[in-house]
Amino acid sequence: MSQQVLPHAEDSRPSAGGAARSWLLRGMPQQAASHPGPHAESVEKTQSWWRVMCLTGVDYFSTLGYQPAIAAVAAGLLSPLATIVLVLLTLLGALPVYRRVARESFRGEGSIAMLERLLPWWGGKLFVLVLLGFAATDFMITITLSAADATAHAVENPFAPEWFHGNEVLITLVFVGLLAAVFLRGFREAISIAVVLVALFLLLNAIVIVVSFAHIGADFTVVDDWWAALTAQHSNPVLMVGIALLVFPKLALGLSGFETGVAVMPQITGGPRDTESNPEGRIRGAQRLLTTAAITMSGFLITSSIVTTFLIPQEEFQSGGEANGRALAYLAHAYLGDGFGTLYDVSTICILWFAGASAMAGLLNLVPRYLPRYGMAPQWARAVRPLVIVFTAIAFVITIAFQADVDAQGGAYATGVLVLITSASVAVTLSARRKRQTKRTLGFGLIALVFVYTTVVNVVERPDGVRIAGLFILGILVVSIVSRVQRSFQLRATSVDLDATAQQFVLGDADDYGAIHVIAHEPNAGSAHEYRQKLQEERRDSGIPARAPVLFLEVAGGDSSNFEEDLAVRGVVRHGYRVLEVDSGNVPNTIAVVLLAIRDRTGVVPDVYFEWTEGNPVSNMFRFLITGTGEVAPVTREVLRRAEKDRAHRPDVHVS
Repeated sequence: MSQQVLPHAEDSRPSAGGAARSWLLRGMPQQAASHPGPHAESVEKTQSWWRVMCLTGVDYFSTLGYQPAIAAVAAGLLSPLATIVLVLLTLLGALPVYRRVARESFRGEGSIAMLERLLPWWGGKLFVLVLLGFAATDFMITITLSAADATAHAVENPFAPEWFHGNEVLITLVFVGLLAAVFLRGFREAISIAVVLVALFLLLNAIVIVVSFAHIGADFTVVDDWWAALTAQHSNPVLMVGIALLVFPKLALGLSGFETGVAVMPQITGGPRDTESNPEGRIRGAQRLLTTAAITMSGFLITSSIVTTFLIPQEEFQSGGEANGRALAYLAHAYLGDGFGTLYDVSTICILWFAGASAMAGLLNLVPRYLPRYGMAPQWARAVRPLVIVFTAIAFVITIAFQADVDAQGGAYATGVLVLITSASVAVTLSARRKRQTKRTLGFGLIALVFVYTTVVNVVERPDGVRIAGLFILGILVVSIVSRVQRSFQLRATSVDLDATAQQFVLGDADDYGAIHVIAHEPNAGSAHEYRQKLQEERRDSGIPARAPVLFLEVAGGDSSNFEEDLAVRGVVRHGYRVLEVDSGNVPNTIAVVLLAIRDRTGVVPDVYFEWTEGNPVSNMFRFLITGTGEVAPVTREVLRRAEKDRAHRPDVHVS
């Protein structure tokens, strides 16, 4: 069989365009179906699962910088109980869900790919675009919120210069810019940086928590005071539990990092028996990553909520208080001195700044996997550096719009996190149901209901998150539609495979007659009379020589929402007529690709024959954009004209 990988005439990398353009597009592949970026399916050097865990951990673990304070504001004296509810949901809900996602979506596509496979045609594409909008909300707000909180820690440090106060937006923009510089330079060192930052940050947090527990043990009255104040507010224990269940959705920031955890799976070193279809070692590594991160973070969340609630006055958590957004830093300065507190602040600033690296990596993983493949982004969206510049510009706009306010961005962040986890829980529920796993279907279904409830409560209480996500979704939809229209006349096949019979047909005509005549045919009943009549009409109306052999080319309808696809051309003999069959939902683009493949295989430029399409040209154009049919003949000619600039090497299109 003959297989050709087709360069996209308008999409391939420029041969000339200046050093700057070459630098920007470095790494963009010639073959559109492949994937660049820091989390490609094939990476040059993989890492142990625990090192990759640190990459996701700069996002997940960094929430310790602000999560205890958020819990205290949301739940007050019930903060430890609400945090326990969050931990139970993490270990019994999110963790089992994403362990399953890691097994079923091991190429790094995450739960979005699982849902994409369940919804064919345009419905699936639109659903994925909506989820990408929420994912963009999650990851972009991670970048801006973390940078803003790093700024808050820097400004509140007692040794900070006076000019820091009032310049929070500028400092946050600098942090975002430095993060962009890391990705523009290259991603190779990012995991090593993440390992150092995570190790140092967790060690310092452990010291602060242990010292805080020592102070609680030395003065146990703080526990009595807490219990007295708690029972004064809530005398009924059942009511305490109920309130904790009601407020825990506000703590959803502590669930971040799971979607990124499965997105970085291609970076994990697999086992010696791993295969492309079943990388068992890589899957085990990803599941260890998720489990270890969840258990570690759960321990820190519970212990940090206890010490901060017992030792910090409630008024300090409010806006303007010294513990607002930095509860553990408050304890570090209070019990270990400003020297250690400053070291803690520096480590927190660094990990919060670099938390955006995990989010940026998630964006660079998701966008090239979906939008260019759907035809809904320009080809430069496959290159890392242009995307980094675009995402950084968006982060600048968000930072300025929110004035680097951490609290103002919390709702949008929680909304993005919860929607992704909810979609993942729904995906694994449907997967278990499809595989007739009744107990797992019920278990995952219950988890999905809990996350749906959590998401709804969060949206009702903080609707700004949905509004921001809506802007991202609207932006993605607009860009996608415009890009799809602009790219509608491009070659879409990434490869063309002619089977042995198809090769025999085209090579035989080229060798024996020096010409190849192809009749584009849309079969109805597929009878012998139909083929005979079609051939007679084309010979009469298009002037095909009476003795010249002809080939019928038939494109069987497929999913027209697909943009890129691998084409398999089959040669068959039907009622004595030679037919080339190919499955595709994009008829004119596929015909153009097959004609160019025949030319390249035989060295003979083929001629193709059409009949005019009935109907209004405008409505036919919309049919082409939606269903892949419509004005087949003129669209085929336009695709060929754009793909092959040399008229002498371009297949001729005849219409009668």
